Amino acid sequence: MRTAAALVATGSLLLTTPAAAARTPAAVPAPAPGSPSASEARGTAVAAARAASEGIGFGPCAEEQELPPTVECGTLSVPLDYARPDGERIRLTVSRSRATGKDPATGRAVPRQGSLVNNPGGPGVSGMYFPMLGVVPGWKRLAAAYDLVGYAPRGVGRSAPLSCTDPTAFQQGPAPAPQHPSAAVKRERAARAAAYARGCAERSGDALRHYTSLNNARDLDVLRAALGETRLTFLGSSYGTYIGALYATLFPSHVRRMVFDSAVNPAPERIWYRNNLAQSAAFEDRWADFRAWAARHHDVYGLGDTARKVGDSYDVVRERLAREPAGGKAGPAQLHAAMLKAAYYDDHWPQRAHALSAYLKGDPAPLVEQAEEQPEAAAEAENTRAVYLAVECNDAPWPTDFAVWDRDNTRLARRAPFETWDNVWTNLPCAYWPAPRQRPLDVRAGQDALPPTLVLAAERDAATPYDGALELHRRLAGSALVTERDAGSHGLAGGANACVNAHLTAYLLEGRVPGRRASCAPHPAPAPAAPAS
Repeated sequence: MRTAAALVATGSLLLTTPAAAARTPAAVPAPAPGSPSASEARGTAVAAARAASEGIGFGPCAEEQELPPTVECGTLSVPLDYARPDGERIRLTVSRSRATGKDPATGRAVPRQGSLVNNPGGPGVSGMYFPMLGVVPGWKRLAAAYDLVGYAPRGVGRSAPLSCTDPTAFQQGPAPAPQHPSAAVKRERAARAAAYARGCAERSGDALRHYTSLNNARDLDVLRAALGETRLTFLGSSYGTYIGALYATLFPSHVRRMVFDSAVNPAPERIWYRNNLAQSAAFEDRWADFRAWAARHHDVYGLGDTARKVGDSYDVVRERLAREPAGGKAGPAQLHAAMLKAAYYDDHWPQRAHALSAYLKGDPAPLVEQAEEQPEAAAEAENTRAVYLAVECNDAPWPTDFAVWDRDNTRLARRAPFETWDNVWTNLPCAYWPAPRQRPLDVRAGQDALPPTLVLAAERDAATPYDGALELHRRLAGSALVTERDAGSHGLAGGANACVNAHLTAYLLEGRVPGRRASCAPHPAPAPAAPAS
C-alpha cells in the first residue's frame, strides 16, 4: 500500500528453536496449496540458526545514516533466496538503542523485556530511525524496558538497494495530474509504466523475483534470531502489519507480542490490486474530511464556508498551476502529492490550508515550499518506489490488460477523483512486470495458535481502510482490536490519542489486552493556524 508519502501478551506455547529446526528438517510439515515451499521453510530455519550463532556486531552508525550517538548500527546477512540458504546472501542494515532500564517517572530499575522490532510500512520505507523515538516522552517507558530496533528491509537504503531508473531522471519537475485523463494520456502513462518495469528487470536481473513480502517476513525471523530472541516482539505499521501477519502465520511459535498499527487487509484476493482500489475510494472520504475542516475555518483561510466551496478553491489552484507552475517548480502533480499528505495525517491540515490560501491571495511561496520536489532526495524517492513496486508486483497476480485497469478506475474516478488515477500510475508497472507472480499466503491463526495480539485502527484511515483491521482481527483468533472512532490519521502508535497509547503501553509492557474490542474517542482536530501576513 502507498504509505511511503511515511511510519503484544502472555501465553504458553511449544517453542522450536531455529537451531533445532535446522537439525530436524523432516519435522517441517508439507506445504499446503498456496503456502510457502518446504525448501524455503527449511532455508529460513538454517539462516536463523546461522544468525543466532553469529549475532549482529553493533557499533557506531555510518555518518550518512545521520543517527545520534545513542543509536548503534550493524548488518545482518540473509539469503537472497530462502530455497538456497547457502547461496547468495545480502546484508540488511539494523539500528538499535539499548533499553535504559530506568522508569522515566520514578528512576526505578525496570526489567529488560528484550527487543522491540519495528517496520514502519511502505513497502520501501526504512525503519532505521525508529530507535530515536526512545527520547520522545511518549516512548520513554517502552524504551526503558525494550531495546528499540529498526532496520532497512531488503532493497531499501543500504540493504541490497533496488533501482529501476536513473534517479536524476526520476523527478520530472512540474507535471500535470488530470483527474479524468484522456486516451492519449493513458497511452503515454501505460508506455511509461512498461518502460519502468523493463528497467527494474534490466537493473536487477533474476534477483528481482526475491523481493517479496514473504521474504520480508522470513528476514524478520532471521533478525529475531540474530538479536538473541526466542520469540519476537514486533510493532508493524501500515504495510508492516502485512509482514507481521505473514510472520504470525509462518512462525506462530516465535511470536511473543505483536502490534498491527493501521492494518492492511490481508485477504489473498485483496493483495494488492483490489486493496489499491479500496484505498482510492477511501482517500476521497478523507479528502472530504480535510475540506470540511477547512470550511469550518473559513474565517482563517478564506477557502470557502462549505466543503464543496473549498474543493472549488482547490480546483482553481490546480488549474492555475497547470497553466503556470508556481515558482517554475510546482505543477498539479506536485500539488496533489502535497495534498495527499493531508489525507494521510491531519496534523498537515493547517499548513496545507494556509498554502492554498496564500497562493490564492498572490503568495505562492508556502505552496512551493510544501510541494516542490527536492533533487537531493531523488535517489531515496526512486529507491522507495522501486522496492514498493518490486514487492507488490511480485506478491500477487495483477491484471495484465490495461483495459481492465481503465474500466475499473474510470468507474471509480466518477465518485472518487482525488486519488484514483494517481494511484493507477503508481501501480501500473505491475501490469507489465517481468518477474514471476506469487500466490498470496492465506493469513490466519486459530484459537491458541498465537499469544494475544493487538490491532490498532482509525475508522476513517484512507491509506489502510478500516475493513482491513476488521479482516485481520477476524483472521487472527485471540487478537484485540482498538478503534479510534471518527478519526483518520494513518498510524496511531505513539500519536495524538492518549487512549490508544494507553492500550499500546499496557500491552507491550504488561501483555494486557482490552478484551476482544475496545474503542477510543477521536483525538482533537488540529487547531487552525492564521496565515502569516
